[in-house]
Amino acid sequence: MFKAYVIYNKEKDAIYIGQTADLENRLLRHNGVLKNKKTSFTSKNSGCWKLIYEESFGSRGEAMKREKELKSCQGRMFVKNLIENNNLCR
Repeated sequence: MFKAYVIYNKEKDAIYIGQTADLENRLLRHNGVLKNKKTSFTSKNSGCWKLIYEESFGSRGEAMKREKELKSCQGRMFVKNLIENNNLCR
């Protein structure tokens, strides 16, 4: 099972959209609990990254397609509405 996901860092007001086969492990990497690349977006914007949205797919290709959709203009508006409607803003 593959996941497309959105995480949010309230301190930095930053959004990260990605896909993975192991979401739990990936979240630990984003939050610096497990080793991550020093040049990664979430390492450069350290702080508490919280999962705000996820979708499950049967293949990596489907998850990657949804990741791309979430990164589009319309997808980012969807994500920003999630943040605003759930009072996740600063």
